[in-house]
Amino acid sequence: MITIKPVTELTELEGIRKLQEENLKKNLTGEEAASQGFVTAEYSIAFLKTLHEACPSIIAKEDDRVVGYALAALKSTRHHHDLLGDLFNVIDQLVYHDLSFKDTRYVVVGQLCVAKGYRGLGLVQQMYQHFKTHLSGRFDYCITDVAQDNPRSLKAHLKTGFRVIDTLTYGGLGWDIVLWDWTSYT
Repeated sequence: MITIKPVTELTELEGIRKLQEENLKKNLTGEEAASQGFVTAEYSIAFLKTLHEACPSIIAKEDDRVVGYALAALKSTRHHHDLLGDLFNVIDQLVYHDLSFKDTRYVVVGQLCVAKGYRGLGLVQQMYQHFKTHLSGRFDYCITDVAQDNPRSLKAHLKTGFRVIDTLTYGGLGWDIVLWDWTSYT
């Protein structure tokens, strides 16, 4: 049985790190990355602890194995990882409904991943629903970026309720910035 829950144990952070390593684009064949999706950023256990201390992320677990995760990244953690810091800087410059995001309450999904063999089971939507349930009282918007060469991820985000609000180029890659507006649901 798969359980969706916030991170509560160090072993779960280690499970996130292991799943991340298995799904890094650099560790996959081009065909596998194109068909199954991938993650790009590498996070250390120390950084995962920093994220967790600021706001526990959501995981999918089967028995003791982490089979999916959605990492919460807050403005206070932006200076602990260059890639996330750059994303926060871009988001802060965006305007949505005449509001600059730097003046709004938003949470960033620092990374999302589902293990092979567990894809297509609706875990992305379940983890995001849990994410929203736990965080929508503190934040009005949930934002992340999706590599444009990762259509499987974009499809999962759009199915959840995100929509593309902008694009950026980083590290020679194109990225869609996607937003889930929680103010429409409260």
